[in-house]
This record gives sequence, C-alpha cells and structure tokens, in this order.
Amino acid sequence: MPRIFTPLRGRPMALLWSGLSLSAIGDQLYAVALTWIAVGVLGARAGYLAALQSGVVLLAVLGVGRWADRWDARTGMIGADLARAAILVVIVAAWMISGAVGVPQLAAAVIVLALGQAIFRPALQTLLPRLVEERALLPAANALLDATERSARLLGPGLIGLLAGLIPVMHFLSLDALSFLASALAVVLIGRRYSNTPPQARAAEPVLANIVRGVRATLAHRLLGFVFLTCGLINGAWYAAFYLVVPILIRRLGVTGPGHSGMAAFGLVISAYGLTNLAANLVIGSRPMPIRPQRQMFGGDLLMGISILLLIAAARLPAGWILPGLMAAAALGAISGPMGDIPVAVLRQTRLDPADVAAAMRAYMAMANGGLLIAMLAVPSLISAFGLAAVLALCAGVFLVTAAVGLARFAGWVELA
Repeated sequence: MPRIFTPLRGRPMALLWSGLSLSAIGDQLYAVALTWIAVGVLGARAGYLAALQSGVVLLAVLGVGRWADRWDARTGMIGADLARAAILVVIVAAWMISGAVGVPQLAAAVIVLALGQAIFRPALQTLLPRLVEERALLPAANALLDATERSARLLGPGLIGLLAGLIPVMHFLSLDALSFLASALAVVLIGRRYSNTPPQARAAEPVLANIVRGVRATLAHRLLGFVFLTCGLINGAWYAAFYLVVPILIRRLGVTGPGHSGMAAFGLVISAYGLTNLAANLVIGSRPMPIRPQRQMFGGDLLMGISILLLIAAARLPAGWILPGLMAAAALGAISGPMGDIPVAVLRQTRLDPADVAAAMRAYMAMANGGLLIAMLAVPSLISAFGLAAVLALCAGVFLVTAAVGLARFAGWVELA
C-alpha cells in the first residue's frame, strides 16, 4: 500500500476521508456551475460574486474565532455541513417553483457556503492530528485529505462535462447538498472519543486577539510567515486566472465540449487540472517531508506561472486546438498545488503550538481571502481596460515573482526534523 493510504487503516480517518471526498466532488459541481451561470449573466462582473464569497469568508474568519474555539471540532464541522446542505435545498426548491434563479439567490448560497467553510476548515485542522496515531503519518494524512479536493477537481468537472446536456443545472446544486449530508454523517460516525475540550481561558478571547495570536504564531516561523504574507496575492491570481478569465475566454472564443456545451468545455479544463493535481498529490504525499521544503514549494509557484502563460498561448491556437491547449496548460499548472500545500499544512501542524493551530489557520484564511477579495474587485476593471491576455500575464507574474523572491530569500534554509 502506498504510504499516502496508510492512515486509512484507522477507521476514523477512513470515515473522514470518504465523507470529505463526496463533499469535495459536490463542491466542484457547484463551483463550476455557479461560475458558468454567473459569467453568462454578469460577464466579467461575475468577479464581484467571487468577491462577495471571499469577503464573507474574511469577515467570518475574523468573527467566528471567539466562538468556534469553544466548540468541539466535530460539532462545528457537522453544523457547517448541515447549514450548507440546507441553503442549497432551499435554493433548488425556490428555483423549481419560480423556474429561474437570480443573483440574490446565488448570493445567499455564496454567503452560507462561505460561512460554513470558515468554520469547517479550521476545525478540520484541529481534528486531524487527533485522528492520526503516529506523528510520522501526518504528511500522508494531510496529503490524503488534500487529495479530496484534488480528486474532486477531476471527478466533479468531469461529471459536468458528461451531464451538462442531460440534467438541469439546478440539480448540480442538489448533488452538492447531498454531498454535504454525506460529509456530516461521516463526521458523526467518527465518534465522540475524538472530541476535544478547548481551554476555557481561550473561550473568551476577543476576536482581534484570536487573529493576532494566529498571525504571531505563523510569523514566528520564517518560512510559514513568508507563505502567509504572499498567500493573498497567490490566491487572487490563481482564482482570477482559472475561475474568471478562462470561462470568459471560452465563451468569447465559442469553445465547446461534449454536447456543444461551453460549460462542458470549462468543466473539462478544470477536470484536466484535477487529473494531474491528484496525481501529484499521490506522489508527493507518499514521500517524507523534505529538509528543504522551500525548493519544492517555490518550484511549484514557478510552474504555475509558466502554466498561466501557456493559457495565453493556447487561446491563439487554431479553433480545434484551443480546448486541448487550455486543458494541457491547466494540467501542467496543477502539479504545483501539492508541492506547496502539503509542506505548509505539515509545518503548521508540527511547528506551531497545538493550541495555536486553529487560530493560525483562520489567520491564513483571512489573508488568502483578503487577497482574493481585492483581486476580484479589481480584475473586472482590468479586463475591461487591458483585455484577458494582459490579466493572465499579470497573474503569471505574481507567481513568477513570488517564486524568485522565495527561492532567493530561503536559499540556505534547512527545516529541522
């Protein structure tokens, strides 16, 4: 058995992974469908819907820390899943009754799903080390859970490519609701023995103090601190390239996939991303933590920058080659994700005080979503002023500069075991 699957020998990890896998596939169905609907209705202004999502996550991360640390991690995760399932069921029911869905309904879904994410992800970071009996298996466990999102980017958009002409768009939201219910059930079945009792001294911690504690804990580790300070730019550039510019590009160029569907073409691009994203995750997650993780991490940023430049080149290919070119460029860039995400997760869980891990994760989410918020507010205007190719070049530049600075700054860094 490859090392990455070793944690699955424990029942709690097997349950958690199976539930999160279904939930992640549902999320990708929702993300691709929502992006396509929004771009069709709003054009480049669809970025403002993504800005709303990142803004809600940012505010929620800043606000929920004071209360979320009082909860058992399992309770918070179950509640977040149930709330997200409920809002999707309500929206699908309203859509079936009225025959259409409007921006207000989509905004409501974005808000509730963003709130759920802000609660779920830090709780998951807190729960995971308690489910892994051997500390040496943490890299594999992180890679395994990271694979839920990466496999979903293959399977979810791939299903859209196959089903886009067969089922109504609304029922991609129905499938997402079912996936959240499956995730909640999996967390319930893990059992109370893995519950935690947060320290009472931290329960009354003010919101600002909670975030500041997470920032200080992260910045105390130089490499984690650099990743923290740059994650907003990186996250904004990645989302703008793949979830705003690419679907607009596909619409403008008239690119279609199975069933002559533009949404199917977009789904295939994201699915190609998911294919190599998952493969890289399985390879990197099966390897021990490198003593110089920065080379792998910033090498990934360099690869992503090159990938985004190749998106520009793909758009200039003959009509029949544009979709394969976009898919190939996305597949290349996807390798970069696990190269950075897995080492960062392991460093956060092993180098920080366990009591600070959730606060550090919230601080990271706040920075990442703050960057995404700024990017999505700015990019629609940048597209109007300079065009899609220029915005893609700017996004590529963010990754390339971050890689160059990181490799230079941490050239001699050695991460002690």
